[in-house]
Amino acid sequence: MQSPLSLSVVLVVFVALVPGSQAAFKHNGCSGQPVAQSLSRPRRRSTSSYPANSSQTVGELLRTHALTHKYIYYWLNKTAMDNPERVKVILIGSSFEKRPLSVVKLTVDSNPNPNKKAIWLDCGIHAREWISTAFCLWFVQYSITYYKQNQDITQILDNMDIYVLPVMNPDGYKYTWTTDRMWRKNRSVRDDSSCTGVDLNRNFDANWCKIYCGQFPESEPESGAVAGFLRRHKNSVKLYVSIHSYSQMLLFPYSYTQELAANHNDLLEMAKEASYKIRRYYRNNYKYGAGAKTIYLAPGGSDDWAYNLGIKYSFTFELQDQGIYGFLLPPSLIPKACNEALIAFKTIALRVIEKTQAEQ
Repeated sequence: MQSPLSLSVVLVVFVALVPGSQAAFKHNGCSGQPVAQSLSRPRRRSTSSYPANSSQTVGELLRTHALTHKYIYYWLNKTAMDNPERVKVILIGSSFEKRPLSVVKLTVDSNPNPNKKAIWLDCGIHAREWISTAFCLWFVQYSITYYKQNQDITQILDNMDIYVLPVMNPDGYKYTWTTDRMWRKNRSVRDDSSCTGVDLNRNFDANWCKIYCGQFPESEPESGAVAGFLRRHKNSVKLYVSIHSYSQMLLFPYSYTQELAANHNDLLEMAKEASYKIRRYYRNNYKYGAGAKTIYLAPGGSDDWAYNLGIKYSFTFELQDQGIYGFLLPPSLIPKACNEALIAFKTIALRVIEKTQAEQ
């Protein structure tokens, strides 16, 4: 059963629609970012106290500055300096506007083991999905704090390194803080188009399309950097997880076709077990299944691309909620959303470790 949360911090999260975003969907021929009308009502700034697995450093960061992009970079580097044996920050590239794409490597090996397997976890591919980025930072601190205290995370880190990309779309993420809270895409521009931005989760080479998907697969520096890193590590990365919101779903390939993945039954059993544990411990329901059959057909997705690369355990988590708050999830729901994602992640990761070890 989940360990009780033991540390308490105050998180300050802006849930207001920032100036310029009251019109949540302005279809100008290329923005194409629909959102339910009920989610476009302005909301007040909210401050809330609640328990969370975090260090005092995280608490001070969130209380003082919230999760703005530049303080995320500050926190990542400070965490690496404070935990040099377990945390390394790897620069894998930069965004269109030249912001760093910083990956955190969580490892417990003092001497690098070239044969050790790994997990990839990314967040923030869609700018407006703030709970996604919050979870990745929360997960990093949880892993540092509870290694050797929580059996599950200890077993995972003893057997696999974890690569975490907290903000895959830093330009879009900043834009949601300064200009348009509902912005989804990155912020790339082209001389031959009046449209700004590409949906990064349509820009991977998985039955790539041409609607909001970029000029060609991996045309965007963000998706290109992630794809390049995973290609270089495809022999070691055994589990791919991408965190999104909202709708409360645990999805796996395929999303671009109705055809079933070769190991569909394994993926289904893992997602089913994770959904069951969320329901058992947190009394919340998460649908699960292949993306195309569970939500909708979607080409160019990162999870499908990772699966086709050879990472045969590939998942997308859609976190809280189911539409009451949508992308504007209030602070009071953040810890529960993070714990739900955590138990799903740990459940699936432990099963992947079992499968991987059985295959060796």
